[in-house]
Amino acid sequence: MEGRYSRDKALVEEALARAVESSGGPAGLREVMAYSLMAGGKRIRPVLVLECCRAAGGEPEAALPAACAVEMLHTYSLIHDDLPCMDDDELRRGRPTSHVRFGEWKALLGGDALQAAAFDVLLNSDMPPERRAACAALLARAAGPAGICGGQYLDLEGEGRDLTRTQLEDIHRGKTCALLEAACRMGVAAAGGDGEQMAAAEAYGRALGMAFQIRDDMLDELGDQRALGKPVGSDRAEGKTTFLTLYGPERCQTLVDELTAQAKAQAGRFPDGAFLRWLADRLALRES
Repeated sequence: MEGRYSRDKALVEEALARAVESSGGPAGLREVMAYSLMAGGKRIRPVLVLECCRAAGGEPEAALPAACAVEMLHTYSLIHDDLPCMDDDELRRGRPTSHVRFGEWKALLGGDALQAAAFDVLLNSDMPPERRAACAALLARAAGPAGICGGQYLDLEGEGRDLTRTQLEDIHRGKTCALLEAACRMGVAAAGGDGEQMAAAEAYGRALGMAFQIRDDMLDELGDQRALGKPVGSDRAEGKTTFLTLYGPERCQTLVDELTAQAKAQAGRFPDGAFLRWLADRLALRES
C-alpha cells in the first residue's frame, strides 16, 4: 500500500506542476502560488480523490483534475490560515509561510488565485460534463460558509473561550472534515459511482477527518517541530480549546481509534476498500 500511496502522490505532483505553469497571469503570482502548492506535504486529500475513484470502480487517472482542484483549494486555505489576521504562523511544511516569504498582499492574492484556479482546472478538464459539475458543486460547498470558511470563522471566534466538545466538533466539521469528505465524494463522482458509494465516501471522510483533527491537536502540543514542519504549542499560545485540552492524550487516542474503526467500516462498503482501510490506520498513528 505504501508504494501505491507514493505512486498516487507522484501523479498528483506532476499534475499540480503542470496546472500552475498553465494557469496564466503574471509570473510573479505563479511563483507565489507554486511556493506553497509545491512545498510537499502528505497530499492526503488528492490521494483520497484518486483512491475513492478507484474504490468506486473508476480509473484514478481520470480523477486527476478533481484531485488537483482539491489540493489547490486546500493550499489556498493554508495560506490564508497562516496570515497575521488569522493564526499568524511563520512556519509551514518546514519553511517560512507565504506571507513571511513574499509579504502579506502577495500571499493573499496567491491564495485567492489558487482558489479560482482550482475551479478552472476542474471545469476545463476532460471529465464528462456531469461529473465535472458534480465535483465542482462538492468542492464549492466544502469551501464556503458550510465548510472551510464557516469553520475558520467559528475557530477564530472561539479563541480565548472555553468550548465544549460539540462546539469543537462544529468548528472542525467545517475547517477540517468538509474538504476531506468532499475529496472522497469527488472521487466517487469522478468514477460515476452510485448513491450507496457516495454515502459511504461521505461517512468515511467525516470519521477520518475528525480522527485527523484530534490527532492534529495532540501533535500540536506533544509532537516534534522538525517532524511537523510547523511550530508546536501554537494552539495553546492562541488560547484555543482543543480536544487535547478537553480530554488529555489517552482519551484523545481512544477517540482517534474509535473514529478510525468507523472509517474502516465505511471503507468496507466498497468492492475494494483495502487502501482506504490502510490509510485510516496510517493516519491514526502519524507523527507529522
